[in-house]
Amino acid sequence: MPWSTPFDDPIPLPRGRSLVTLRDAADHITKLSRAEHSAPEWQAAIEALILVAENDGPTMLARIGVMRALNRGHVREFTEPGKKHHWGRRKLKRDQ
Repeated sequence: MPWSTPFDDPIPLPRGRSLVTLRDAADHITKLSRAEHSAPEWQAAIEALILVAENDGPTMLARIGVMRALNRGHVREFTEPGKKHHWGRRKLKRDQ
């Protein structure tokens, strides 16, 4: 699979650009600083890109690797829903 193979969905970058092909992702990674480039998440993304490009793997594998590396500092926060759950409210006849 050539490096010009596009991802199924482009990968959006923070400043409005997007990574469309495997080559775009590889160029983006090579432009990173040495400290950021050596982070384990980016190393995994590089490995996934190489596997996909050289061994005809699924492009989704490389996309997931790059997305995880891009969002490595982001912590998902779950908010408490407004509606309470009904679990545990029902009492059995034997408990009354």
